[in-house]
Amino acid sequence: MAEIHGTYDPRFSKVAETLADSLDGDDVGACAAVHVGDEPVVDIWGGHLDEARSLPWQRDTITSVWSTTKTMTALCALILADRGDLDLDAPVARYWPEFAAAGKHDVLVRHLLGHTAGLPDWDEPTTLADMYAWSPATSRLAAQTPRWEPGTAAGYHSLTYGFLIGEVVRRLTGRSLGTFFAEEVAGPLGADFHIGVPAEHDHRVAPLLAAPDGDKPEGFAVGVSDANTAAWRRDGNPAVGGFGNARSVGVVQSVLASGGTYRGVRLLSAAGCERALEEQFHGEDRLLGTPIRWGLGYRVEGRTCSWGGWGGSLVLVDLDLRMTVSYVMNQILWEDGYSRGLAIVMAAYDGVAAGSQHRQNG
Repeated sequence: MAEIHGTYDPRFSKVAETLADSLDGDDVGACAAVHVGDEPVVDIWGGHLDEARSLPWQRDTITSVWSTTKTMTALCALILADRGDLDLDAPVARYWPEFAAAGKHDVLVRHLLGHTAGLPDWDEPTTLADMYAWSPATSRLAAQTPRWEPGTAAGYHSLTYGFLIGEVVRRLTGRSLGTFFAEEVAGPLGADFHIGVPAEHDHRVAPLLAAPDGDKPEGFAVGVSDANTAAWRRDGNPAVGGFGNARSVGVVQSVLASGGTYRGVRLLSAAGCERALEEQFHGEDRLLGTPIRWGLGYRVEGRTCSWGGWGGSLVLVDLDLRMTVSYVMNQILWEDGYSRGLAIVMAAYDGVAAGSQHRQNG
């Protein structure tokens, strides 16, 4: 069985067993964390950085988490809304006047967060180099006509999401999304998550390992090889460019689970946390081709909000149990990649049930 490092409450031993099983299977290097409120009850890691399995995954290893980044970007918007600085029911054009072009004067900020704005991609072919040029990329989105009436349908905004919300944040605060996140979220929380990785952290980054079936799905502008470059790390794409580990993902998203406060640092009110659950769409997502319930920046199921990253990483917040579960790995899998993280989530729920049973028996 793979060796697991770190610490965990005995109630959550199944999480460690599940991570070990995963590392004995498809995973190469990975980490998992569980927080209950603002208390870390699982903080574990294991495996290696490389396919040759010669370099061990360390406590402070970080890696690309792809679209798990979207939960960080959404949280920034929720924080600004909770402060009264950003009105989620206001037209995007209030903050970004050029966005009103092509009939988008009635597109609301909440449409951006809920993937219902009708701008799931750029109309013209877009390369990685195009995405590195922020102002031209956002200007092109501002000039586009929505592909459906905003607010009436959903279509996952896989790459445009970060540009749309990021530009609103930039217009409002004068800071990039990555800078706002670093100064207002990660910094105060002491979270080792980066939307734009400074060069001094490069030595800690685990390269992503491509899936057996290729570097990227057909038609997608970004591949695993791109995410392993210094240019990608510096860019800080607010939709898919974040780097961290399970611990740091869990620390940040635990703010929602613990009523807006983590270890004495308050980022949201309790009501502000609840806004993540506000339904924006319930039905079949046009791009994902599957039924989904979108909240404000998260997938919502009951009293949980969650999302994951391309290839396998994920985070889930259960507001009733005040629990946050996170999983990050370096081995990308396109087919059934999320089964690894979902197994961690189910093991965490087993831990909660075991704790409840122990209290009843006690």
